[in-house]
This record gives sequence, C-alpha cells and structure tokens, in this order.
Amino acid sequence: MKKRFKLIALSFLASIALTACGSTQEQTTTKPEKAAESKNLLEKVKADGTIKIGTEGTYAPFSYHDASGKLTGFDIEIAEEVAKRLGVKAEFVETPWDGIFAGLDAKRFDIIACQVGIRPDRQEKYDFSEPTNVSKPYLIVRKDDDTIKSFEDLKGKKSAQSMTSMFKEMAESNGAEVVGVEGFNQAIDLLISKRVDATINDGLSYLDYKKQQPDSPLKVAAELDEPTKMGIMLRKENKELVEAINKALADMKNDGKYLSISQKYFETDVSK
Repeated sequence: MKKRFKLIALSFLASIALTACGSTQEQTTTKPEKAAESKNLLEKVKADGTIKIGTEGTYAPFSYHDASGKLTGFDIEIAEEVAKRLGVKAEFVETPWDGIFAGLDAKRFDIIACQVGIRPDRQEKYDFSEPTNVSKPYLIVRKDDDTIKSFEDLKGKKSAQSMTSMFKEMAESNGAEVVGVEGFNQAIDLLISKRVDATINDGLSYLDYKKQQPDSPLKVAAELDEPTKMGIMLRKENKELVEAINKALADMKNDGKYLSISQKYFETDVSK
C-alpha cells in the first residue's frame, strides 16, 4: 500500500513539473510576439526597412504607368521622397480606388498616396498628413452639350463617378444619376461615347488629360471656387508616423524638392 502511495505521489509531482515547464516555455515563446505588438507603426516601418503604400496606378498624372510600364506620377514621387527621408524603401500596392480604403483598414499597406481628399467625415476614422497639394473639382461635359452649364444642371443627368469618391457625393447632391466607374479614364471614355452626360473630377487630372489629348471633344462646364486639400492617409493611432511624414513634407518644401516635383508634372506650385 505504501509503495502504491509513493508511485502516485511521484506521478503527481512529475505532472506538476511538466506543467510548470510547459508554462515557462509558453511564456518564453510569446514574449517576442508581445514585443512586436508594442512597436508603433513608425518603428515597425523602420524595422522592416519598407513602407507599404496603397495607390491606384491608373490616375494620371498622380499615379499611373508611363510608356515603359513604370509606375510614376506626382503622388508616387512625393511618396518615394517621403520614404527616402524616413530612411526606408517605398513599396507600392496598386489597388482600385473603390477598394483602397478597405485595403488600408485590412493593413494591406501602411498609408495611401493617391489624391485622397481631406474631409471631416474621413478625419473621423482616419488620420492625414499635411496637404500634399490642392485642386479644384471640375464639371466635365462634351463640347456639343449646352444643357449643362453649372453643377445644378446635373439634375436628372447621368454622371460617371467612382463610388467612394467625394465627387460622387457632389454629383448626387446636385440630383445626378450616378454611373459607377473604376476611375478617371473610364469616366472619360463613357462621357466621350455618350453613355453618360458628365463627370465631376479632379481639375489637375483633367488639365493633364487635355495636355495629352488637345483634340478631345470635352470641355469644363463649371468648377468650384474652393479648392480641395489632398493628403496622405493613415489609420488612426499612428501619430508618430504622421509627424514623421509631415516633417519630411516640410523639409521637401524648404529645400526645393517639392517644387521640383510639382513643376515636373504641372509647371507650377500645386501646394497653394
């Protein structure tokens, strides 16, 4: 009986020892994970050596592919220079506009650089850098259309708009029937082919389009007096990265790099 009791006692002690070892091992393996989670996004970006940037890739002259197929544009060069000043490499993740906010939410990339308008409703959910540029929304129609001369004339008309853009809301607020498109190029194609009556879009993008296509059968029917401020967008609670990006942008403006990029694409300073 005593022998049996000793065996049970030894078995019990062994099980305690194994449990204790297992607990120690689990604590050891979880420490690195907790350490990684404690890093803010700026620290993580610097540790990785890369900042992932969501962009459209089809929105000239801000984010598009040139004749050689290279991704380029105003927003691309601004983002690349910001990354350089952070001491990391820029890695672009091309995403259709209507899915780009969801991509940021899902942490597919760290920031968005693609002419995102800084609006109060967006600022409730996201953080923004200081403005990277300003631009006026243009109401674009066919040259032979004299029925649309103002934004109010959109009532009952079809307007081609990206479904998550601020331009879509402008069109709807003026009574237009919105036809969803993936971006600027598709909106222009639908307008030229007379499948829609108009599109509200970025003024700088339209001016670049007219420079490339001077014989295009389109015109500007109206424009807003108040320009829209554009910025780099981030998820909330990343103030360290926001501050670092703002410093990089300020330094670029102070040393002339920003103006150089701006003049390359627009022949003027688009920060004001």
